[in-house]
Amino acid sequence: MSEHPSLLIAGCGDIGCRLGERLAAAGWLVHGLRRNVAALPAAVLPVEGDLAAPDVPPQWPDAPDYVVYAAAASQHDEAGYRAAYVEGVRHLLGWLRQRNQRPRRLLFVSSTGVYAQHDGEWVDERSPTQPTGYTGRIMLEAERLALASGHPTSVVRMAGLYGPGSRWLIEQARQGYRASREPPLYANRIHRDDAASLLATLLQADAAGQPLDDCYLGVDDTPAPLHEVIDWLRERLRVGDVPDQPLSRRAGSKRCSNARALALGWRPAYPSYREGYAAMLD
Repeated sequence: MSEHPSLLIAGCGDIGCRLGERLAAAGWLVHGLRRNVAALPAAVLPVEGDLAAPDVPPQWPDAPDYVVYAAAASQHDEAGYRAAYVEGVRHLLGWLRQRNQRPRRLLFVSSTGVYAQHDGEWVDERSPTQPTGYTGRIMLEAERLALASGHPTSVVRMAGLYGPGSRWLIEQARQGYRASREPPLYANRIHRDDAASLLATLLQADAAGQPLDDCYLGVDDTPAPLHEVIDWLRERLRVGDVPDQPLSRRAGSKRCSNARALALGWRPAYPSYREGYAAMLD
């Protein structure tokens, strides 16, 4: 492998673009696969293609050292999730076989939605995965497909992504919504920049010869009760005279640990919701 590895990001959306710019700045050769390549940053070489199609994209790169699967479902129902994750991964693996390519490592961007814990338990990479909804079940199926591919693979289970362009909770707080206090509903999150930096850390560690585990949790340092986050936002937004409205109950309540990622040397720039949302509000 050359001093500056090559990377293909399949499903190069927001997180993929942030990752691509970060590694391109470090000297990596980065290709981004998506349907609308005009949306790619200048630092990412375009590969126009559709993960829902079985044919190899015409601009497929020569022997990428690393592949990151970071697609997002464009259709939010069971069929859409299956197409984006299970069928998309299957097509990607088929393209690698057709081109007789064996990347040094595949990263599959998954979700902490594969966990069904709901009583505020601490969760890590060894915790049981028994999802009750179709989103978690399909994501777990896609994880297993990637891990059984024959390529060295690591799954990265991201928590709720937020950051510029993701203002849902801010707007809920502004409109006066509150979350249940008893029992507290623990939520886990990661800023979009930190999600990209975690993926970059994993790839650079592997390129440096550091052994990787087959699973990591992508979360910040501070799981927090949802009511605490909303109360903090309401105070920052100076929401005082809006009638309280109950926020629809979230499925699950768990606290995800990022200890394994921290042990690798990764540190989030936004260790809690306070730093992340403050940067957005400022």
